[in-house]
Amino acid sequence: MRKKVVLACSDCGSRNYSSESNKDSKSERLEIKKFCSTCNAHKVHKETK
Repeated sequence: MRKKVVLACSDCGSRNYSSESNKDSKSERLEIKKFCSTCNAHKVHKETK
């Protein structure tokens, strides 16, 4: 099964993206490098609760 997760910028904290991840892999949070429109640069976005 897949579940919907929200990605937030690690620097400013704005929640810009949503994605899907496997429900089984809960040992670590998803981290993707994406463009943040608030910071106006590519930053690491982490999965939020």
